[in-house]
Amino acid sequence: MSKEFLRARRPEHKQQRREAILAAARELALTSGVRNVSLGGVAAAVGLAKSNLARYFTTREEIYLELARQEFDAWETAVLARIGEASSPDAVFDALVDTLEERPLFCDLLSHSSTTLEHNVTVEAARAFKLRTAEALAKVASAVARARPDLTEEEARELVAAAAGFAALLYPAANPPPVMAKLYAEDPVIAALCIKFAPTAKRMLRALAAGLPTLRPPHD
Repeated sequence: MSKEFLRARRPEHKQQRREAILAAARELALTSGVRNVSLGGVAAAVGLAKSNLARYFTTREEIYLELARQEFDAWETAVLARIGEASSPDAVFDALVDTLEERPLFCDLLSHSSTTLEHNVTVEAARAFKLRTAEALAKVASAVARARPDLTEEEARELVAAAAGFAALLYPAANPPPVMAKLYAEDPVIAALCIKFAPTAKRMLRALAAGLPTLRPPHD
């Protein structure tokens, strides 16, 4: 690593440093889970003092909120491609859920976004994340509405938001920590409580899609 990069005096060097920090935080989260990564751990992984790290990201939450924004980008691209290849209206549920299941880090970030990652961040970081989230959900909802003409645009938006919400809620439960995984393996009765993410999420989305049109206000 060059001295110029270490000092990060130029804009391109600062961008390189930000990308290095994000890459280190991503790797740590994939290995240990988002909740177990500290700001000090990210700083050590990238070779910076915590005080120097603050020049690029104010808090650990800000780092992971930026990673969540990037993950929304990747999910949007993947799910739009999958919906475009859908062979039937019901394939939309597979497209939404399978692309989430393929992204464990995204699901982990979603599970922490409203409870921790949206706390202790700057207004600018929160705004960037929320605007990107809204944009991604709107684009995916438009694709869902085209593939599912039985749903209005607003109903499609609710369906897509629910898919992300199910990922935040169900994915951690379906992928338990080691202690719980050991318990499930040892006790079949308790193991029945461990849900399967994809089948459960798809069933819930199907039920929601079937129910939403029944809630439309009556026409005059």
